Parts: sequence; C-alpha cells; structure tokens
Amino acid sequence: MPTRHPDTIPSLVFANAAGEITDYPELEMAGRSGSHFSRPALEDLIPLPEGSDIFVLPGRNPVGTDPETGEPLLVAENPLDPDAGLQAVAAFMSPAHTAIHWAAFEKTKDDLPHLPLFAYTAVGWLDGQFWVSAFRSDPDKRQEMNRFHPEKLARRTEQWLRQHEQNRLIQHLGKCCLTYRCPAAINYFLRKFEAPLPTSPVCNAQCIGCISLQPSGCCPSTQDRIAFVPTPKEIAEIAVPHLKAVTGGVASFGQGCEGEPLLQADTIEKAILLIRKQTDLGTINLNSNASLPEAVDRLAHAGLDSLRVSMNSARIEYHQRYYRPKGFTFDSVKQSIRIMKQHGRFVSLNYFILPGFTDDPAEFAALCELIGEYHPDFLQLRNLNMDPDWYFESLEFKESGAPIGIRSWLKQLKQKFPRLRFGYFNPPVR
Repeated sequence: MPTRHPDTIPSLVFANAAGEITDYPELEMAGRSGSHFSRPALEDLIPLPEGSDIFVLPGRNPVGTDPETGEPLLVAENPLDPDAGLQAVAAFMSPAHTAIHWAAFEKTKDDLPHLPLFAYTAVGWLDGQFWVSAFRSDPDKRQEMNRFHPEKLARRTEQWLRQHEQNRLIQHLGKCCLTYRCPAAINYFLRKFEAPLPTSPVCNAQCIGCISLQPSGCCPSTQDRIAFVPTPKEIAEIAVPHLKAVTGGVASFGQGCEGEPLLQADTIEKAILLIRKQTDLGTINLNSNASLPEAVDRLAHAGLDSLRVSMNSARIEYHQRYYRPKGFTFDSVKQSIRIMKQHGRFVSLNYFILPGFTDDPAEFAALCELIGEYHPDFLQLRNLNMDPDWYFESLEFKESGAPIGIRSWLKQLKQKFPRLRFGYFNPPVR
C-alpha cells in the first residue's frame, strides 16, 4: 500500500491541565530536531499508525508554526481558555515506525521531572485524525497488536504456563506477556516470529535510558528485570519448539527485561549447543552491547547466527556518556563486530534514532566511517526511548551544524552503502 500524506499541514494539538486534547487550527504543527523547530514537509507526515498512543507532557508548552510564515511560535498559555492550563502533546508510535521529528515543546522550568522512557514524536490533527512526522521503517508485522484476541491469548498463555510449571523462564515470559503485554513474549506464546530468551539479571553498563533498571528518584523503569539465570535446558525448552514450528523463526538472547547477556556467556554457549543438537532450523540471535569480544567469539563458534549491537552513537564520547560502561570501551564494541564478521555471521546495529542527534553532520560522518570499516549488514532504525532534553543534557551534546534531516540522512546512507539493509526488527538469516 502506498504511503499516504496529507494535502495541507495539520493543526497544532495541545492539552489542558486535565489532559483533554484539542486542536488549534490557528497554528500548524511543528516538529523539533535537536534545538531546531520547524514545520514538517508534507512528505514527512503519515497518519498516526494503528496501535500508537498519544501522551500529554506535563510542564512542557507546545510550539506550533505560523501558517503564513512557517516560523515557530511558542504557545505560553491555553489560547482557548487561559485558566484551563496547558500541556504539550506527543505520539508514541507503534513498532516499525521511525520518527523524522520529535515533539515540539519547551520546558516551563529547568528542574522538571524527566519524562518516562518512551519516544516522543511530533503529532498534529487534520481531517478527523492525528498525523505524525515519521515513516514506516519495516513492513514486518510481528509486533502489531491487532493480530490476536486478548482473551484468547490469555487462555493460551495460562494453559502453557500450567503445562510448564517447572520452567522458570517460561513463567517469567508469562508475566511479560500478561502483565506488560510485551510483543516479544506475546509472539512466543502465539508461536510467531521471534521468541525472547532473557538470561541475565546483571549488566556491565549503566545506560541512562535503561528500561529495566533505573535509580530511585529518577524516572520509572517500564518493566521488571529478570531475577535469575535460566539453565540451558530451560532456554532450549523455549527455543527448540519455536524454531521448529515457525518458518523463518528467530530466537533472541538479550531482551528489555534483562541486563547484558554476554555476562552469561557460559550458559548461552551451552544453550546454543543444546539447541543445535536438536534442530538446525531458524536463527539464533543475540541483542547485546557487544562489550566482550572474547565471549562473542565463543558464541560464534557455538553457532550464534546473528549479533545485534545496541548503539546510541558512533562517537566514543557520546557512547561512553550514554552507556556508562563498567570494564569495556567503544573499541570492545567494534572488535565484537569485527569478530562476528570474521566468522561470516550477520551483524545488525540497533542504532537509536533521535532527530537532531542522529543526523548531526559529525555523527553522520562517524557512522559512515564505522560502517565503511566494519561492514555491518543491517541498520535497525529504532527510536530513542528517552526524554530528549534529558538525553542532550546527559551527553553534553554540542551540535556540529544544522541537522541533515532524517529523510536526507537515510537517503545518503543508502547511496553510500548500497549493500546495507535497513529495517526495525531482527531479520531471519537462515
């Protein structure tokens, strides 16, 4: 189906203090890229994807654009009722969509609590619907939540849990499915696409935007971290039936509900060998910070098919400030990529997208240098789930020039690296 764009720029949307959202046709929507506010182009805009959410942003005032001049305008009080209060609004898009602009807002004061760990995309209103500044980055439908009936899923999951009461990992995934509605856990219980294999309760980084563990007084984590290390048998009990049953199936170590899986390399190595004794089907993948090259080498020897490397930046200083690593460096990450490629295996970069940072000219140059030297196969275009202002402050980010623009950034990458593939999810590679 061809992408649909609007005929005119959508209106600004905002909320009152009670969280009631309305549009304001006197101003057009704006988007933000780093410190730059602008009116999105028509080709930047698509209908809000099904399964997305709309968030209000306390303590943040919206920015719109003047319909005549296109200049950004800060809205400092509710234009419909000054006594009703004012909050900016953003979209949290469903998976497989990547932001071109993040929501245009300014904080009302410096010491506001950080926004929760979600991505905040620019959104407007036109012709009875919301529009976002974004594009679909992967046609795969593996995490679309309209694929199943919740009641049927709950019955199937509860039955599966009763049948596997002794498998702690299956019980853990049951909570992920029923409590957090984790798409990866849901796919496991539906026998679809990619099955998660969380293994590590500990980590060797202290990522600012970690979704499974945050210090007290910060922003809340979005889910609980796994509290035990499963046995190779418990892991294989999940992976083997899944890879046998699903055409093009994937089983992935390294999930949002755990720390760094490479710290459990002994367990994962045994699990891979056990899985491959029972089936040659499907892809065994590892989502990782790629911090331990020697462990990556062992797992590649054991039969690991693909490695997805989480990366916020291709520049050492910003990588270090985000990951706050304990006992590894950015050179360790690059060495892990090199080792997987030497084994002839597949490497993806899970490259966090934040307009104004990702498409900063110096960041783009650093990414091109990394791709040219280490030859990853795939770039996953996943939105950074973090308060953008907090991110820029934490990294002490300094712009090297005006942002390239996410669409232009992607076009140039495709031209420079014609063999590099792009998407959102871990692709099957066998």
